[in-house]
Amino acid sequence: MQLLQFTERGIYCPQADVYIDPWRPVGKAIITHGHADHSRPGNRHYICHTHSEQVIRARLGQDIQLETMGYGETFTINGVRFSLHPAGHIIGSAQVRVEYKGQVWVASGDYKTEADGVCAAFEPVKCHVFITECTFGLPVYKWPAQETVFAAINSWWAKNQADGKVTVLSGYSLGKAQRLLQGLDTSLGTIFTHGAIHNMNHVLRESGIDLNPTTLVTPEMNKSTFKGGLVLAPPSALGSNWQKQFQPFSEGIASGWMGLRGPRRRRAVDRGFVLSDHADWDGLNEAIAATGAEKIITTHGSTNVFTKWLREKGYDATAESTEFEGELSEIKEGNQKQEEQE
Repeated sequence: MQLLQFTERGIYCPQADVYIDPWRPVGKAIITHGHADHSRPGNRHYICHTHSEQVIRARLGQDIQLETMGYGETFTINGVRFSLHPAGHIIGSAQVRVEYKGQVWVASGDYKTEADGVCAAFEPVKCHVFITECTFGLPVYKWPAQETVFAAINSWWAKNQADGKVTVLSGYSLGKAQRLLQGLDTSLGTIFTHGAIHNMNHVLRESGIDLNPTTLVTPEMNKSTFKGGLVLAPPSALGSNWQKQFQPFSEGIASGWMGLRGPRRRRAVDRGFVLSDHADWDGLNEAIAATGAEKIITTHGSTNVFTKWLREKGYDATAESTEFEGELSEIKEGNQKQEEQE
């Protein structure tokens, strides 16, 4: 039974007449999380996890028709049972479990398997068919432990202080920025934020999410205000006129792509920290094995290589095209428009 289909509008459940993360406007959409490539405007009705509600409303409009669900809460549409389960990607991210006539499919959206202490940890869901991203579906991608990464970031911040430099650290405004904020050693100094990150933090705080204190960077601030501090900024701010006010500074970026020389060199940053909100090679394999699924559908990322690998391991694996970006936007040059949407 083809419970979910890949169409020109998105991942579609014909029996329920509902889409999951559609990239074209539809009647009813179940949204896995608030990133712009998964939650798009124009749908008549939205369903998402409770913690994604205010993020999606802030981006798409307060007046959208939106219904929220908690993790594990079931809802039925035309005989099809749906439920949302933690994806571990960002705050409010969810996998979508779909059950009909004994068949269970899971659309994972974006996910990571390492618990980060900020969002609900990834929960494997047993199913017959598992739709998985493979943004980092190559053996070269193996993430260091989060504790190791944050020890390096805080050490770098302390060294910059000793050298009389402001620390500028870049991460995607929704998800990565909050993870960085919660992992920083607040005893070292003040954490400042770019407006895009400040706005997203405000939405999350209004939703009841507890985040470490920050100070918004404003035009009237004196240069001396930033001494010894750390500035969280979106990737588009690196190299901008806005950044010049922090001179002298040392800049770094946190992303899974920082494990490769090419992206690190293109961004021309002083430090690259390997920190991703997506599963690495081992995480992808572990997540798939934990579902017990025999059929795997791969999307956005290294689909050809990863699908071939899964087939060699005995899975019935196929690849499907989507318009999801994964973590690609973190290394795009000239992505100011995307960040303004944050």
